[in-house]
Formats: sequence, structure tokens, C-alpha cells
Amino acid sequence: MGYIKDSPFYKDAIHEFEYSCGTYYLFDTFVVAEIKEGITYTWDDHAKPIVEELTHLYDQNGENIVYISNRVHLYSVKPSDWIKFFSNNYKLKAYAIVSYTQRGFLNSLIEKLFMRNNFKSFDNLEDAIIWAKSLTQKPEIDSKDERSA
Repeated sequence: MGYIKDSPFYKDAIHEFEYSCGTYYLFDTFVVAEIKEGITYTWDDHAKPIVEELTHLYDQNGENIVYISNRVHLYSVKPSDWIKFFSNNYKLKAYAIVSYTQRGFLNSLIEKLFMRNNFKSFDNLEDAIIWAKSLTQKPEIDSKDERSA
């Protein structure tokens, strides 16, 4: 299992927030969440206040953010609560689940049914972060194009 703190990406985290349900690591264009063992993660009890705070910090509704759920602990998610997320006009550029077990992978397939955006499952954190960065990289401007403008 790969904790973000044990990865080379941790040094690039802008903020680290500890909530009663888990830890969130904020980067320029993505968020990595590590939810605590045994939590039943719901919109009303956990996600709503966190989403409101992160939306304020990123100064946007999430449309340019990739959310990575790094499932290093066993916990439950109420997948239908994604409907509440979207009905409150929040968005995500993409969503990734990093699962370290076959059961976790199967659970992510159920969660995918409620997603409205780009979704991908991974078996390691590094690949998920590389994918998130690839979705949010700004295209480089060719210096030749810049001179002709």
C-alpha cells in the first residue's frame, strides 16, 4: 500500500488537512484523500463540509480538480451520495480510486455508476497521480507561435 507521505509526491503538497474522517493532501490541480479505517463516508457527515472548505481554498467549484481516493484503509462509501455532490453544483475534472485489494476494485466499479465525469481505477498511487497530472497539465506554448502572435 502506498501512503502519500511515503511517496516522492508528498513534498509537492501545498496543504495537508486532518479531518475526523481522514487526511486530505492538496496539490495544485489534484487532491489525494486517505480516509480512516472503519469510517462510513457519507455526504452529510463528511463530504459536504470538506467540499465546501476545499472549494473555498481552490476558489472554484472543482471543475479543474482531480480527486484521488487513496484507499489505504478499509472503510465504506455511500456511492449514491455522489448525486448530492453533483446536485449542489460541484464538479470534478476527474476522479480516481486507488484500490489495493480485489474487493476494493469491485467496490470502485459500483461507485463508478454514480460518476458524471472521467473516472479511473488504479492499483497504485503513483500511476493515479501521473494520470491526474496528465489531465491537468497546461499545454506549453511554442516560442515560435508566441513570436508570430
